[in-house]
Amino acid sequence: MAAKKPTGNFDLENSLSHLLRRAQQFAYDQFVQQMGSSSITPRQFIVLFAVNEEEGLSQTDLVNRTGIDRSTLADMISRMIKNGLLARKRTAEDARANSVRLTAAGRRALKGAMPKAIAAEKALLDVLPKTLQSDLLKGLGQLNSAIEDMKVEEAAPKKAARRAPAKKKPAKKPAARKAAPRRKKA
Repeated sequence: MAAKKPTGNFDLENSLSHLLRRAQQFAYDQFVQQMGSSSITPRQFIVLFAVNEEEGLSQTDLVNRTGIDRSTLADMISRMIKNGLLARKRTAEDARANSVRLTAAGRRALKGAMPKAIAAEKALLDVLPKTLQSDLLKGLGQLNSAIEDMKVEEAAPKKAARRAPAKKKPAKKPAARKAAPRRKKA
């Protein structure tokens, strides 16, 4: 094995982002393996699950529930509608917003995927000793909550700044008029 080159303070074996990405790749592989010939992806499963838990969610609510970014989720929902898994309609409260619901095919897909998704989750956790499993889930839950709190805090000032009325410039005082030169009386 080749000697490692010095890279400053960065350590790949202890990089949280690198370790999370590798764990996510393993989780994805487990999900795909468990799903077999099913065409449901992990993200599609999460969307089906979230919609099933609370039908009529708006797409914005789904972004918040799933953590999938707005443009990716919009594309996913369009494809899932085209594939007959979801249906959407305008909400009564806001004609600009869409609510999403499962179709009968979506319910069947979720029902068929559920035991396979549970098996994938079990396979992922089973690589760890039982004593570490709950600590891992607790730590990741805390990390996710802290990230969500940070996003809310970052968004709050922007919204407040956008809603604040523009300050009016103070009115300019009219310039003093010069007195017209007096005419001499003749």
